[in-house]
Order: sequence, then structure tokens, then C-alpha cells
Amino acid sequence: MNQKTALIVEDDKNIAELLRLYMEKDGFSVRVADDGRKGLKLYEEDAPSIVLLDLMLPGLDGWEVCKEIRAQGKTPVIMITAKTETFDKVQGLEMGADDYIGKPFDMKEVMARVHAVLRRTEGGGKPRRLIFDKLVIDMDSFTLSINGQAVDAPPKEMELLYHLAASPNRVYTRNQLLDEVWGFDYFGDSRTVDVHVKRLREKLEGVSEAWSLKTVWGVGYKFESHA
Repeated sequence: MNQKTALIVEDDKNIAELLRLYMEKDGFSVRVADDGRKGLKLYEEDAPSIVLLDLMLPGLDGWEVCKEIRAQGKTPVIMITAKTETFDKVQGLEMGADDYIGKPFDMKEVMARVHAVLRRTEGGGKPRRLIFDKLVIDMDSFTLSINGQAVDAPPKEMELLYHLAASPNRVYTRNQLLDEVWGFDYFGDSRTVDVHVKRLREKLEGVSEAWSLKTVWGVGYKFESHA
């Protein structure tokens, strides 16, 4: 089995060393960068299994690093930062982060979240391709096709749509979606789900009468199939 690899982008040497020790103890091969530009260079060289990313970095901040990683692929990103306000969490998730951990943190929690994110993003090796009328959601290649044409969709939008469409007509609350798609207990504003649904609707509205992305008022959302 191939060894898991991790990239830690953190300018606090003590925190970076702590993360490195725990990740290596858990069997990861680890590279460390102390600024954003070095981190992005190592990411492009190594194609790691997962990235642990601080926000407040010299050279290039964590927001920009995350944006560049998302432009290149679907590698899982966990933001680890002292910026723990709801706005910062929402912004991080909307930019494509898979999880968000505030400092100070417990290393057992960090490792639990690392494994949870990897489980979600790897999908257990099973094909994850859903086909509906005029719609194909392919999570193996992270592609969304509408009327046979590829449509740009960020990884988190893909994951949200797949999660809803994999259980047609099931209603999910916003908190369930945050827990099952974003993968952590989220306290406060759940508008990040609404934002992602709105963006998906802009792509999907009117494509087919056989299915639709529905709001269940006072509850949450569902992928409604009329087949």
C-alpha cells in the first residue's frame, strides 16, 4: 500500500514540528514549509495526500494558497489557524477547504479530522458516478456534466450535490449537510450551505423536469427525483 503523504504549511516552528511528529508517528511521510510560496512549490512537486494549512503566512497567505490548490485539483485541505470567527470559517470553507481547526488545538482531534477528511475524499475506492436525465455527477474525476457538456464546479459544490443526489428525495437539514459534507461540528451561521446550494441552482435550474434541487422550508434541502 502506498504511504500517505502530508504537507504542513505553518510558519510557527513549534506548531509545525508538533504536527510533523504526530503525522509521522501515524505513518505519514511529511514535508514542511514555513511560508505560502514555499508551500505551494512543495505542493506542486509532491502532490501530497493532504495539506494542513495555516492562514497567516508570510509570502503568500493561506487564503491564496488554498485558492491555488483548488485551481489545480481536489487535494484535501485542512485550515489550522487562530482566526476562528464564523466569518473566517465560512470564507475558508467557501474557498474549498475541507475542514477548519482553530488554535490552540488538541492533536488527537487534528488526527481524527485528518482521517475523517481522507475517508470522505477517497470514497473507499468505490466508483462514485450518478446519472440522471441530462446530468452526470462523477466524483472519481470530480466532473459535472450537463447536457453532455462539462460544467465548472468547485470540489465542495460537487461533494454537496453528490451527497444530496446519492439519496434522492431524502431531506437533509443544514446541520446534517455541514456534518456529513464538511465533516465537522459547525457552530453558528450555516449560510455556507445556502451559498453552495444557490451556486448549484444557478448551474442546474431548468435543465430537466425529471429532477430538481429543492428547498424544504423550515427543514433544509433535497434532490428531488420524479423518475
